[in-house]
Amino acid sequence: MQRAAEAGVKMIAVGTQAGTSKRAIEIAREFPGSVWATVGFHPDHVGDEGRYHDKNEQVETRPENFDIKVLRELALDPKVVAISECGFDLFRRTDTKKDQENVFSEQAYLARELNKPLMMHCRPSKGTDNAYEYALEVLKDQGFNSLVKIMHFYAGSLEMAKKLSDLGFYFTFGGVITFSESYNEIVRYLPLDRIFIETDCPYVAPQSHRGKRNEPSHVVETAYKLAELKGLEFKRTAEELYKNSVKVFNLN
Repeated sequence: MQRAAEAGVKMIAVGTQAGTSKRAIEIAREFPGSVWATVGFHPDHVGDEGRYHDKNEQVETRPENFDIKVLRELALDPKVVAISECGFDLFRRTDTKKDQENVFSEQAYLARELNKPLMMHCRPSKGTDNAYEYALEVLKDQGFNSLVKIMHFYAGSLEMAKKLSDLGFYFTFGGVITFSESYNEIVRYLPLDRIFIETDCPYVAPQSHRGKRNEPSHVVETAYKLAELKGLEFKRTAEELYKNSVKVFNLN
């Protein structure tokens, strides 16, 4: 937190289950004006057997069962600015697609009910856009048209990025853009007012910190790379990214 403050970085702590969502809220309360929170249930944790459990992320020692009532209660906290992470992960889990759909759908309706942005983890099977296609199928109800929708760590094709952009989606990018050129065309295509930067902490640290634990202060390097790809001055880029966050997440 001290390094983030010195770097001029504020943040949104993202929940991936009830335990981490609750912890995100606690951190937001501890650092008012610098940290906000989201609550959500990650698709990797869906299903009865073989659920992914990462000790680097999780608060609890055992996997949790999805309970929309618990998430709803947490989401009512004023520190919570979005429903996230939720969606489809067909890269790591292909056996729970229907379960992922049900869990994502409940969280999408919760976001609509509470009028909070829906930030999605959609990781497709290699060489496809299937996770994004499935998410769009869930969101085809016209009632979701006015809902703010964000694709966290976008990893789809340029064609899908264009489709999502036309539908009003926002996109987040992390340290990967500092060492992989595969995102260059997409970043250059998307308008700056549709973009956020993130860490995906503790993973995907930017180039100068590769192989180390990622942390919020490192997004400065990502912002520099984003400015470079956009052909813009860093100061203007940083200001616009900050304005995007304040506007979309209704920060105060």
